[in-house]
Amino acid sequence: MQDQAAPDALLPLLTRIADALDRLAPPARLDLDIAAADAFVWQAAQRRLAPVPRVNRVEIELLRGIDRVRDILLDNTDRFARGLPANNALLWGARGMGKSSLVKAVHASSNAARGSGERPLKLVEIHREDIETLPDLMGIARADPHRFILFCDDLSFDADDTSYKSLKAVLEGGIEGRPDNVVFYATSNRRHLLPRDMMENERSTAINPGEAVEEKVSLSDRFGLWLGFHKCSQDEYLEMVFAYAEHLGLRHEADAIRAEALEWATTRGARSGRTAWQYIQDLAGRLEVRIA
Repeated sequence: MQDQAAPDALLPLLTRIADALDRLAPPARLDLDIAAADAFVWQAAQRRLAPVPRVNRVEIELLRGIDRVRDILLDNTDRFARGLPANNALLWGARGMGKSSLVKAVHASSNAARGSGERPLKLVEIHREDIETLPDLMGIARADPHRFILFCDDLSFDADDTSYKSLKAVLEGGIEGRPDNVVFYATSNRRHLLPRDMMENERSTAINPGEAVEEKVSLSDRFGLWLGFHKCSQDEYLEMVFAYAEHLGLRHEADAIRAEALEWATTRGARSGRTAWQYIQDLAGRLEVRIA
């Protein structure tokens, strides 16, 4: 009886040890057919790509007031899709002016131009808080024959955040470097991705202020393309509104749309593509028109 009691007493301890080891072990990567979808979301905890059956995107023809940056990013993406050299891109500037919409629209437009025998581009979204797992994601992409746009929306770093150093190394500075089949697109409200007061604090407290600030600014230097988005004029805003209304077939008097759209922008204190789309959603709802 005494011999039997000893193993029974150890069982809870052994169970806790086994559970702890399971938590420490890296999660198993789930097999995924990359050809199953054209867009994915990176799930960092499971180190896997989750397919997105239907991407929330706007057609590229409906993005107004950003013609220059649209053409630059589309050209860069088309070159990358054809296996030619291309740059990482940072889309920065005013809120609601179509930065993330442009990335998704350019991806769709580039794939639409691909031939039937050509592999489509894959769009993979990585969340800001998962940037430190970017090397794992790039490792998966490196081993696959497809070409990948890795996309991070609203990328920025706080004063106590050091993960930007990992991003710098992965984009260009690491020993492996960026895989040939990967390009990194990011959007941000900040041109240098770091808050101004953080850079000023570095300048005031560092032994060599110039070097301290240079390290922060050098993150943006990893992006070969800096595409600026600026607040739109009233005419550009109305152009967006009428383009959306025409595309959706909304039957409403032009003068009424103009007056309502301007009032909508005034009450929100901003004119932007996002504001235009929000007004159009309201108008479509009042007219009982469904938006697919």
